[in-house]
Amino acid sequence: MTDLYERFSRAVDALARLGDYPYGERRQAWLDRLRVNLPELEALDALAPETELGYLAPPPAAPGDKLPAAQAGRGIAVSRHAPGIAAIAREARDAPERAAEPAKAALAAARQQAGLNAFITLSDTPALDGAAAAAARKLREGAAMPLMGVPFAVKDLMQVAGFSQTNGSGGLKPPPALRDALAVARLREAGALVVGTTNLHELAYGITSENPHYGWVGNPRAAGYTAGGSSGGSAAAVAAGIVRLAIGTDTAGSIRIPAACCGVVGFKPTFDAISRDGAQALGASLDHIGPIAASVADAALAYSIMAGQAERTVSVGALRGLRVGVPRNYFYAPLAEDVAHAVDQALARMQADGAVLVPIDLPGVEHSAALQFATLCSEATDIHWRRLVDQPETLGADVRVRLEIGQFFPATWYARAQRGRAVLAHRFEQAMQAVDVLVTPTLRIEPPRSGGGAVEIGGQEVPLHTAVTGLTMPFNLTGMPALTLPCGSGANGLPIGLQIAGARGADWRVLNAAARVEALLAA
Repeated sequence: MTDLYERFSRAVDALARLGDYPYGERRQAWLDRLRVNLPELEALDALAPETELGYLAPPPAAPGDKLPAAQAGRGIAVSRHAPGIAAIAREARDAPERAAEPAKAALAAARQQAGLNAFITLSDTPALDGAAAAAARKLREGAAMPLMGVPFAVKDLMQVAGFSQTNGSGGLKPPPALRDALAVARLREAGALVVGTTNLHELAYGITSENPHYGWVGNPRAAGYTAGGSSGGSAAAVAAGIVRLAIGTDTAGSIRIPAACCGVVGFKPTFDAISRDGAQALGASLDHIGPIAASVADAALAYSIMAGQAERTVSVGALRGLRVGVPRNYFYAPLAEDVAHAVDQALARMQADGAVLVPIDLPGVEHSAALQFATLCSEATDIHWRRLVDQPETLGADVRVRLEIGQFFPATWYARAQRGRAVLAHRFEQAMQAVDVLVTPTLRIEPPRSGGGAVEIGGQEVPLHTAVTGLTMPFNLTGMPALTLPCGSGANGLPIGLQIAGARGADWRVLNAAARVEALLAA
């Protein structure tokens, strides 16, 4: 075992005796978990402090429009003929007396597919009462309500009036929330109807949604394979056709990972573009809120409303002149062969549509796992410390040990990680001046089997968390918008995700580009 592991073992012994947390029988579990992440610890320990950029890099300004007219701007007004949730809302506005029908159908579908464990709580009353209120408001005020009658689901990590917020964790259920999280409130104000709260990896601290309290979330695409996490229930509900829209959260990829595993669209916008008010934090500097949807257009419309913008959807036009950065130095190796093939095929279609593929280097991105690990372990343990001390028995084994080890991270490591993030954000900002978007795989592999551990890529054993989160977490560290959409199937017939990212503030650029790619891949 390495010198770092031995040093950390001694630090665990010393610090545990100073703290107010039970030590004894938990020691070996802590060291076993630290061994899993030893490569990240070693990388962080070896990372040279780079202070010349200052402690925090200022967020870069939103880029100017560099795209062709069809791709530029901040979206276009929603067409009366737009498909998906816009069409559902149009029909509800045309016939307010039938506004509850889509929600009734969603509730019935959720109950018919209860074996997916996609939902923690379903309730008819909020949806039906909401439909009646929306119909009355439409008749009384002629309100626009761009999402009237659209059923949607909310990850059970957010406040939803009338629903208990469990955070996917054990212990007694809290009383129903008295208010909505702001993102939920904005969707409801637009006429959308909550049908339920969705299952997740406990406390959103994991990538499989194998929840010990509410059951493992199934993948609607293939039994026995992971739905991804932590927003697995939201992605499964959309993939199963129960709803076309669900809310997720994303700290290291928790919107994009399950969306990719389930073959739907997941969008993590620029950091804080959607308010986190009313959502349980996990890593306060990494958490994002965004939509999981059946199409890019649905995700874009939901995003515009959740972000408090004017009602918008995507502008779909040819990619002619779009500069697509292809960062081969980290994002494209190692990759499963079927993932590499699917992504290369997507890039070829983009190029045929007029996109200019630009090989690009993103120096420092190889440190992402170390920076993420130090940041998230420290922040998550700080946020959940009282729960960990007072009610550790109510936590699942994997989440409990991850929270426990966070108490042993030196403040110097956390500070070093934040300096490293500032450097990384600055380098990404510089790289984005040469391109309009970045295109990468979302995962290095197809969705893995449920309950699995390490996976094999090109004959090499790779830890599951590396294979699943390695390509998504850099955009949490930098706060950049990133979207995943399906781009074919792998050797086992499971979905493969394509990730499109942009500079901070370039959310609509990412959405517009993704809408065109979605159309190209569907042709």
